Amino acid sequence: MISAKHGPYWRNMRKLCTQHLFSNQKINSFQSMRRQQVEVMIKSLKNGTCDHRVAVYLSAKISSLNADLTCLMVFGKKYMDEDLDKRGFKALVKEVDELAATPNLGDFIPFLGVIDLQGLTRRLKDLSKVFDDFLEKIIDEHVQSGDQKQSKDFVDTMLDIMQSGEAEFQFGRSHIKAILFDMLVAAMGTSATAIEWILTEFLRHPHVMKKLQKELEQVVGLEKMVKESDLENLNYLDMVVKERLRLHAVAPLAPHEAMEDCVLPHTKRIRILINFYAVQRDPNIWPEPEKFLAERFSGSSIDIRGHDFQLLPFGSGRRSCPAMQLAIVLVQFTVAQLVHCFDWELLNGMQPCEMDVEEHFGLATSRANHLIAIPTYRLNKNA
Repeated sequence: MISAKHGPYWRNMRKLCTQHLFSNQKINSFQSMRRQQVEVMIKSLKNGTCDHRVAVYLSAKISSLNADLTCLMVFGKKYMDEDLDKRGFKALVKEVDELAATPNLGDFIPFLGVIDLQGLTRRLKDLSKVFDDFLEKIIDEHVQSGDQKQSKDFVDTMLDIMQSGEAEFQFGRSHIKAILFDMLVAAMGTSATAIEWILTEFLRHPHVMKKLQKELEQVVGLEKMVKESDLENLNYLDMVVKERLRLHAVAPLAPHEAMEDCVLPHTKRIRILINFYAVQRDPNIWPEPEKFLAERFSGSSIDIRGHDFQLLPFGSGRRSCPAMQLAIVLVQFTVAQLVHCFDWELLNGMQPCEMDVEEHFGLATSRANHLIAIPTYRLNKNA
């Protein structure tokens, strides 16, 4: 669906996803799962660092949480790295992310695409075979399990649609695998990257973290952990997430294609890259654009759902991310829980201005190096 050309196939696939996989009802059905997995991470951090001031590789913790949640929602169970390939589950998804963002000489000089000088086609075919075998195995497992499950994951839902024949177009196993692959690539890195950058900015701007913690104390209290129902009352958290998505665009470049000639002559079918990174740091739109200022959204009507073109973290219009509501809930809930349960500080007396903020190349703009910090549990001991 991500790379499909606009037409009947794409319209039907998007309609299927929005109605059956990313509806509010479906997102809410995974609420207890999200709570359980986030609480498991919080408890492991609490038990592993309690009163010992132990440094934590936050990047690894957040990445594992996101991978587990993705697998549980999409496949119905967690998978270990070796279940996919000896190279590892996360490593392969990361490689797809990097290859998809790599400029292909064949796009600019067509005959070079046949030669495959960069080896992109060869590597992508290798990855395609690995993922195809893995997804075939998952579909077979779901077919064999039948109706034994109490709750349905995304694979169950799509198999039901395929077997019922209610899809308005030809819908078979190949289509299911295509959607599953899109979900893996789109979900595995983006939410984790967003959470990582927010925590990075908290460590660079401790007063922002303290302000959010004060809001959490007022709304939730120090006697209990955050619930998803609390999120709608956390206005400063909403501003922090917006500012993070502005300053650190998850996908800085968005490819589109002109469907017909417009303004410039002979533009039909030409590929267009929209530079969200530049738009969201444009000094003509954003005062002091390089600074992290969550307060800039105080009293602002600017939204992140594609209605305001100065801030488009999920795209806009028909090609906007169909899973944006799920992503927003997951990012807000995880960040709120981590900041509410722990104080975070840098290692060895490092100053905030000394933090490494180098970015890693890929479809999702992640940190180049691991985020490491020292947590201190701040809730009442029985919470």
